[in-house]
Amino acid sequence: MTEVLFYHLQNMTVENVLPPLLEKSLERGWRVVVQSTSEERADALDAHLWTYRDDSFLPHATWRVNDAADQPIVLAIEEGNPNGANVRFLVDNAALPQDAQGYERMVLLFNGDDPDALAFARSAWTDCKARGFDVTYWQADERGRWQRRN
Repeated sequence: MTEVLFYHLQNMTVENVLPPLLEKSLERGWRVVVQSTSEERADALDAHLWTYRDDSFLPHATWRVNDAADQPIVLAIEEGNPNGANVRFLVDNAALPQDAQGYERMVLLFNGDDPDALAFARSAWTDCKARGFDVTYWQADERGRWQRRN
């Protein structure tokens, strides 16, 4: 069954939260697709993942490269699974793909300070529950550690 994790970002950005989650995914041997909603945003994330920390390397590419199928992390703007990913991250209110059940895990990062993003996340939660997915909600504590909430 597909597991769907909702990460409620407050006073945090996708740029801060996404890289450590991607690192953990790779440590587990997972392949990943990160879906955003525009080419500009995918390009910005691409640039950020190369430079977010001096002592780290996250091997990745955009969907445009010829060898996307060989990449452990692919940044995309549309549905599809170019690298046979186990995990799909959705940022910037990217919609759940039609083939969501084909992933072990879906991770929705949403901006808790944005009313539109909250409404989108609530709608996605309802959709995921209706599809029978195992859904969990995560929020950072005062130290920035993720805690599962009910």
